[in-house]
Amino acid sequence: MKDKSPIWFWIVSSFFLLWNILGLFSFFSHVFISEETLSQLPNEQIQMYAQYPLWTEIVFAIAVFSGLAGSLALLLRKSWSYIAFLISICAIIPQMIHNVFFTDAIKVYGLAQSITMPVLVVLFGVLLLWFSKHSISKNWFTN
Repeated sequence: MKDKSPIWFWIVSSFFLLWNILGLFSFFSHVFISEETLSQLPNEQIQMYAQYPLWTEIVFAIAVFSGLAGSLALLLRKSWSYIAFLISICAIIPQMIHNVFFTDAIKVYGLAQSITMPVLVVLFGVLLLWFSKHSISKNWFTN
């Protein structure tokens, strides 16, 4: 039997849906950047774009779309949100490792700016995985 979820569940779930929608926008703006827009960036940033192999775009897509699916599943109170967030975090980690340690991001943007978003993305990914598991354990979801 499904228990009634508290109001904070809906607030947290809505926040993370918005977070994952922003991630979707970030994905599309990064992967589908036009040549015109790319040419207007500083040379160091143009060179950084060349450092992203295809696999990073693939894991970026997996992370974003499974995170978005997981967030929608949270709001629908579906237990498969856990699997979606597990897939997402498994894609987030190699993507963020590559972005921070295998590109010139630190040199181009500086340490603080280069690690702030990757750290947030990983922390939120882990938090979503935990939050989904916690919600399942509280019996707030349907199957």
